[in-house]
Amino acid sequence: MSTKMEYHNPVLLKETVDGLNIKPDGVYVDVTFGGGGHSREILSRLGPNGKLFAFDQDEDAWLNAIDDERFTLIKENFRYIKNFLRFYGIKKVDGILADLGVSSHQFDVPERGFSTRFDAELDMRMSKKNDLSAFKVVNEYDETNLRRIFLEYGELKNAPAIARTIIEAREKETIVNTEDLKQVLSRFLPAHKSHKILAQMYQAIRIEVNQEMEVLKEFLQQSLEVLNESGRLSVISYHSLEDRLVKRYMKNGMFEGEPERDFFGRFEVPFTLIGKLIVPTDAEIKINNRARSAKLRIAEKK
Repeated sequence: MSTKMEYHNPVLLKETVDGLNIKPDGVYVDVTFGGGGHSREILSRLGPNGKLFAFDQDEDAWLNAIDDERFTLIKENFRYIKNFLRFYGIKKVDGILADLGVSSHQFDVPERGFSTRFDAELDMRMSKKNDLSAFKVVNEYDETNLRRIFLEYGELKNAPAIARTIIEAREKETIVNTEDLKQVLSRFLPAHKSHKILAQMYQAIRIEVNQEMEVLKEFLQQSLEVLNESGRLSVISYHSLEDRLVKRYMKNGMFEGEPERDFFGRFEVPFTLIGKLIVPTDAEIKINNRARSAKLRIAEKK
């Protein structure tokens, strides 16, 4: 086996790292290390006294660790960013980068069960240590919870019917792999848009398995705590659920509701938005199909 795992080019590489406004002797965090593309770009802009910490819970990514004394790879979920930085004696950092969603590599390895292209076991865990798998969600969740995830995370209007169909099918026999699941849900997959709907179904299960929305909320709240004044947060999201949370939190430091206003109708917000929303060029999408739904937002802590 090779000592490196093949990962595709990182999305919006230059724009995301530019957004961090890197100081040569600063401390930075890449919370989604993956193939290490963003991390290498950050290191190339750091001086000898700069530091970069990276997070990745996926064992495949650890094989890409960078041999550089300024670099530390933390083999954990980035929802624990504050605790692990503290462990390394770091209370404040100058910038944090997050490239959310599933890496191209995870989609490309059939046995991980992330992709609609392959028949594989129902897994979808970003970390093998995770006890909850797609198999458990599909075969053990009750109807209410199945309905919830397909509605909330898949944004599928016929979530109630999808949930009922899964329950009825698994009463006859266990749904073991992705092909079984496709067969069970075939009546919801009209030929002309089967790929899109299946992708929404997979997304719903994957988000539940990896608690992606909870993780993102915890990460954003902790980012605010660990960033220095004028520290930057550079985040790429790939679907509307993620992007909505990132956008709202950067705009007013909350996920829902509005900040309280004072007597004069003013309210304090923790971030200043930097520039406008950045999306990939047609040329980048051509090279890297995963980039097509990417949205980059950058904010600076006040």
